[in-house]
Amino acid sequence: MNNKILLIEDDISISEMVKNYLTKEGFMVTTAFDGEEGLLKFVSKDFDLILLDLMMPKLDGIETMKIIREKSSIPILIVSAKDSEVDKAIGLGLGADDYIAKPFSMIEISARIKASIRRATKYSNSDKREETQIIRVGKLVIDLSNFLVSKNGEALQLTSKEFDILKLFVHNPNRVFTKAQIYSSIWNEEYYGDENVINVHMRRLREKIEDNPSTPQYIKTLWGIGYKLEV
Repeated sequence: MNNKILLIEDDISISEMVKNYLTKEGFMVTTAFDGEEGLLKFVSKDFDLILLDLMMPKLDGIETMKIIREKSSIPILIVSAKDSEVDKAIGLGLGADDYIAKPFSMIEISARIKASIRRATKYSNSDKREETQIIRVGKLVIDLSNFLVSKNGEALQLTSKEFDILKLFVHNPNRVFTKAQIYSSIWNEEYYGDENVINVHMRRLREKIEDNPSTPQYIKTLWGIGYKLEV
């Protein structure tokens, strides 16, 4: 079955270019040209991934993403001309799974989409034996087969990358991971020292799983080295 993409982009020429390319790649693409229209289409049907611009009329991408994240952990890929580290931190900190700066290549955006969808869907594949298990760590229950995490019986809304990071640690308790190792494991790309991406995702994950993120009980920081899950 073809994956369904919701493209929320106010530039008509970019929207048409991306839609045409992704359609040829086998995706089913629905377009929206501002945040309000994007939200209406988001609730009207099921999608596998959202491509979201930041600078839009009526409701910008940040506000749109906040609303979507309250209801869903669907992969969100930000596509925007705003390419500063601050904007990346804002976007990823609010729950975006990835960030691509304009101008971008269509080959790159297609590859990022496919990687994000693979990460988000592989946990529901019941044929993978290694995923059909439940791991308990303190107050956390991690259901690897159904991509679910709960704390004290309450479900947590993790993005696919946040889940990937947590899974990496629970599969390797007490092992120290450097930021480069985390990045290469989760993003499947060579690490070029972009610490901000790791820092933002770790902070967001801790805000969800820890009682007090500033003094974490689960994922500890080893200053100058990396992180480890202490059990």
